[in-house]
Amino acid sequence: MEIILKIVAIGIITCVATILIKPIRNDFSIFIAIAGGLIIIFMIINYLTGIFATFSTLVNATGLNGGIYTFLIKIIGIGYLIEFTAGICSDTGNASLGDKVLLGGKIVVMVMSLPIVINILKIIMDILPT
Repeated sequence: MEIILKIVAIGIITCVATILIKPIRNDFSIFIAIAGGLIIIFMIINYLTGIFATFSTLVNATGLNGGIYTFLIKIIGIGYLIEFTAGICSDTGNASLGDKVLLGGKIVVMVMSLPIVINILKIIMDILPT
């Protein structure tokens, strides 16, 4: 619970700082917003290692192919990076570019998800009686 309060505080402080600096130095306010976002990302890195450990435990317990685990981690990572990048684009006044980044990310995630969908369909086909 303490981490979420820190994240909220950094988010609010970053927003207020960008609002105060924007009229004076518009270009500098962008760097403040990016720095605030990076600080938050660095704060949650410890939590990410816990998530990876949990996924690894699940893979070992279920006997799933490790490739599926790798695909899931990549897909989740792409989703977060694309969302972060689109947010930066929107913050800098390039909302339409941010929309294109989101679209590109969604297409990449869809393409990366195809092997998982194919494996799930194969499992379902093997279970169903012929």
